[in-house]
Amino acid sequence: MPDQPPEQGPWTWDLPPSSATAVPRTGRSFGRTAALTVAGTVLPGLGLIAARRRVVGGVVLGVFALALVVLGVWAALDWQGLLAQFVKPSVLYATSSVLVVLALVWVGVVVASHLSLRGRTTRTQRVAGGLLVGVLAFAVAAPMAVAARYSYDTASSVQGVFKSQDDSRSATRPTLGGKPSRGATAKADPWADKPRLNVLLLGGDAGAGRTGTRTDTIILASIDTRTGDTTLFSLPRNTGRMPFPAKSKLSQYYPDGFTNGDGDDPEHFLNAMYDNVPNAVPKDVLGETDNLGADALKLSVGAALGLEVDYYVLINLQGFSKMINALGGITLNINSYIPIGGNTDLGIPPDDFLEPGPNRKLDGRGALWYARGRFGSDDFARMDRQRCVINAIIKQANPANMLARYEDVAKAGKQIVLTDMPQEVLPLMVDLSLRVKDGSVRSIVFKHGEDGFLSPDPDFDRMRQRVKVALGEAKATGPSGGATTKKPSASGGATAAKKPKKTESEDVTDSCAYNPEMAATATPYRG
Repeated sequence: MPDQPPEQGPWTWDLPPSSATAVPRTGRSFGRTAALTVAGTVLPGLGLIAARRRVVGGVVLGVFALALVVLGVWAALDWQGLLAQFVKPSVLYATSSVLVVLALVWVGVVVASHLSLRGRTTRTQRVAGGLLVGVLAFAVAAPMAVAARYSYDTASSVQGVFKSQDDSRSATRPTLGGKPSRGATAKADPWADKPRLNVLLLGGDAGAGRTGTRTDTIILASIDTRTGDTTLFSLPRNTGRMPFPAKSKLSQYYPDGFTNGDGDDPEHFLNAMYDNVPNAVPKDVLGETDNLGADALKLSVGAALGLEVDYYVLINLQGFSKMINALGGITLNINSYIPIGGNTDLGIPPDDFLEPGPNRKLDGRGALWYARGRFGSDDFARMDRQRCVINAIIKQANPANMLARYEDVAKAGKQIVLTDMPQEVLPLMVDLSLRVKDGSVRSIVFKHGEDGFLSPDPDFDRMRQRVKVALGEAKATGPSGGATTKKPSASGGATAAKKPKKTESEDVTDSCAYNPEMAATATPYRG
């Protein structure tokens, strides 16, 4: 009589490898199947290879590995170039679709791997296996779905805020450039031919009950494209007699600047130019444009400061708080009581105050009043605080809080931002934004009665001189933001630092630092 197999049941042994008889895969425990299913989820194709579906598994694993290698090499060699792809709507829409397909394929691989690995199981093991596959499928599909939604939202936001060069018109923006010259490597600096980028930042008050837009915030950001160091020039909203370049046709309509001869006429203040110039001159005076008011402001501010303004960004202050909330708030130092609400002219007291304190975390409403509140003070105090807000946004907006509230950020951008910056320049701006985040920020706030500046009748030659000096100071400052000079000591050995001389511009980080003495003596002004 032939030998009998061990009496452990017909599903617990295998015939010799030479046998042609199919035998159920009972040697694999459920634990091993579960472990290989998880491994095949982390490395797609590995589970199929373990289940002896080597060709299909090898192809899946190879494609996955190749994709990781390509992205890794690209990131290592040209990180900015990789990031730049994700501000292109066409790439973002394609990425959204690809991620959906990839999620479905990946989930399919997880299911196929488990079924191929599973032998004969008990009912309990089948239920446990189904739950495991469900959890793994969710772990794969959920991030892909979120990433696909983010890609779609970003594409929509970019298209909503930034028009393409061909679909928008501007009489003042520069022609696109910054491309590497012939023979240049992929690492060539895209800003090599443009040492400075000048962007006009405008805060508008358009909203319910208002007939137009008054740009109460006018700040020119001049960026050193090599270092990212930025100098902010803040102009009072009531600046009069704003000039236009002699070569501009607007100078024919305003030969003495934007004025009717009265420097105190609010209809000819700087903040009225956005609305009033388009209503007083032919619509095509500068050529084809989508926003004559913004073009007029760019030309005028550029002429006043001796700089050529490249682009403008107009932020609706009524929606500014939405953007700050979308970013998760910002942290600011407060050295005095800042009013929330109130009207000095009408004698209406504030509803509340932002209290002094270091590193105060402000939501959108608080940040808006920090930037706008002026009950009992003046526009210049408000201008000082506005540069602190800009600096805080530059330094504190990071991938972590952006991703946490991505949809809110994208939606807020479409609702409150207007610009003539075209889509095509955004890849270059990604590279520059990384430099700006690591650079220093200095500023000049032009204040009535200081350094020869008078709001009704400014000395523009003196202003241009100060701007020129300030841009030189941005290059000379060290990591601390303060320029120092040294002279040899009497012994000829160690050097001693001189007391820093007076500068035209201020380091914004220092200017916006917490001042315990000032905060301790601050009291709320209630009229």
